[in-house]
Amino acid sequence: MIIAYECPVRCRNNAEFRSFPERKPQTDWCRFSKLSEEKKSMIERSAVKILVLDDESFMLKLLSRILSNLGFTSIMVCDSGRAALEQLADKDTGPNLILLDLNMPEMDGIEFVRHLVERHYTGSLILISGEDERMLQTAEKLVQAHKIQILGHLHKPVKPEALSALLETWTAPSVDSAGVAKKAYTAKELRAALDNGELVNYYQPKVAVASGEVVGVETLVRWRHPVDGIVFPDQFIGLAEKSDLINDLTQVVFTAAVTQAKAWKEAGLALRVAVNVSMDNLASLDFLNFVAELTARIDIAPQDLVLEVTESRLMEDTRAPLEILTRLRLKRFRLSIDDFGTGHSSLAQLRDIPFDELKIDQGFVHRAWSDETLRAMYDASLSLARQLGMEVVAEGVEDRDDWELLHRTGCDLAQGTFISRPMLPTDVPAWIEGWRDRVRNELSSLPPKESPNTPGLK
Repeated sequence: MIIAYECPVRCRNNAEFRSFPERKPQTDWCRFSKLSEEKKSMIERSAVKILVLDDESFMLKLLSRILSNLGFTSIMVCDSGRAALEQLADKDTGPNLILLDLNMPEMDGIEFVRHLVERHYTGSLILISGEDERMLQTAEKLVQAHKIQILGHLHKPVKPEALSALLETWTAPSVDSAGVAKKAYTAKELRAALDNGELVNYYQPKVAVASGEVVGVETLVRWRHPVDGIVFPDQFIGLAEKSDLINDLTQVVFTAAVTQAKAWKEAGLALRVAVNVSMDNLASLDFLNFVAELTARIDIAPQDLVLEVTESRLMEDTRAPLEILTRLRLKRFRLSIDDFGTGHSSLAQLRDIPFDELKIDQGFVHRAWSDETLRAMYDASLSLARQLGMEVVAEGVEDRDDWELLHRTGCDLAQGTFISRPMLPTDVPAWIEGWRDRVRNELSSLPPKESPNTPGLK
């Protein structure tokens, strides 16, 4: 079925492009169309309403033909942003998916996205453009920031197989979850959670890339809410900082982590335990005394603990943090600069604070093997840490390709869902045994390491 719209501003339905020259049965398009028949059960393609927005008539015809050959029948094409916006007026007949060109006269693709936000568009986007990769990546991040589902981006000229691969990832928006904001909690509720013992530590492993050995864990706090279930830290850490509860929260998390480290040590598990520390914790010398006295009382060696320092906002007075971190380092606690390359985790911190470890932010690790911009940032961070004699942890290792990049480039430690999701402490021993089997069976044969002269490694 073809959906036909009456569009007053140069907007046409798919039937007007029937005159586009037919290909012979053995062309790539037809062969690809036959292959994609096997996947039609995954998506009711005739039910997906697609709008193609591009100012070039040839591209409209080309994309329309590709979509038709892939089994999509509800296709609308528009050659201006204003015409396309007309189709969003009726939510019942409006598109579920928009193929959007970026560089157009009058209204470019970025402005069009803003209009989508104003109209509370709940469908999906695919960006299509002749612009360079970094421009497309930036546009994609903007769409994500606006909370619009984006399936990905494609370069012109569009390859049918690449478009088909993105279309296969399309899912209808959830009616229940659309537009639902995260619940906001109050300082009184968080105070009660601290008093009632509702904060629970989960632990995510860190492993040595070269050997696969489990060397430590990062402590990740969760709020086990009596009504809402597990609440993640992005919903209460900021609240704790604003409400002067961050010191109490950190002490609760740190005490549980050190106690757990002691239990693992007595069970024969040698794990370095990392705990996140806010710069707000370092505003008072009381924190130094707390850490030193707690570890001495529980009998845990300082070098078995890592303080991961995150600076969510700029500190006006750096004297106390510098003193506390320097004295902790003198006591042989390990210091790590967390989320390096984001926020205020910067070169200035590396210059001023004696860190042992640098954690490359996950935004520069995942897919760095296929993205030139991410790879350049990953390589630069890795090289910088090596020159400063620091151990390097790569966060955000989500698949084998990420893992193999770390192995080829000689990164020290890895952390991410490819290795394990955060888990309760009782699950750690069994997971370690399973991970060792996985290393032996799956990860023992990896590509050789890159030499310093290998292209792509700075």
